[in-house]
Amino acid sequence: MLSAQQIINYQAQDNLLKNRIILVTGAGDGIGKAAAMAFAEAGAELVLAGRTVAKLEQVYDQIIAAGGVEPCIYPIDLEGATKQDYKQLAISCDQQFGRLDGLLLNAGILGQRTPLSSYRQDVWDKVLKVNLSAQFQMTQALMPILEKSDSSSVIFTSSGVGRVGRAFWGAYAVSKFAIEGLVQTWAAELEGLNSVRINCINPGATGTQMRAQAFPAENPNSIASPEDIMPAYLYLIGPDSQSVNGKSIDAQLKQ
Repeated sequence: MLSAQQIINYQAQDNLLKNRIILVTGAGDGIGKAAAMAFAEAGAELVLAGRTVAKLEQVYDQIIAAGGVEPCIYPIDLEGATKQDYKQLAISCDQQFGRLDGLLLNAGILGQRTPLSSYRQDVWDKVLKVNLSAQFQMTQALMPILEKSDSSSVIFTSSGVGRVGRAFWGAYAVSKFAIEGLVQTWAAELEGLNSVRINCINPGATGTQMRAQAFPAENPNSIASPEDIMPAYLYLIGPDSQSVNGKSIDAQLKQ
């Protein structure tokens, strides 16, 4: 495994992901969009998953305009999706591609920034469903398709507040602590059994809509852009991280 410094400075070789099939959730904007564009530039064929079709179509158009392989659009709302919806997603991927080489679980919601003592139950349930249960259900449904690849990478999204508890981050922090545990548990179960590896990325302070919601007074120009943190994503999704399993990677050096 590369060092933290090497990961954030990682430079992908040309066509690093050629002939690789990768599904990205939350691909309509922010980090998901940046990852989709970066993966496409590296030669991957993308499945763009998200809840807003218009945004996915814009990413589709940008990938085509940049000369990338034509992606697929798969609308899905993690809040309302059922086990049957994820099963249908797996069937669609299997029928169209016969395998899946990568899965980036990027979609998520913030919830409330408020003390736990006054946290709304409905918001708690929604955040835990979108940020944890939906991630688990999708990965579980897609696992047989991922296992058909000769080397597949699953990347969950963590957070600094999912490693050390901080006041007022509520269900979001709890969901990210759970993601860290989910990754470690699942990776340990898969170790040495098949070609699938599971890790997570902590993006760090990045200029996204969620970050603006959490820190409305922050100048977005003072932090990294989604494009700035793509080296870590390219490293983990590609073959150079083939031996990395069960790790939590920082996309930026700690301040």
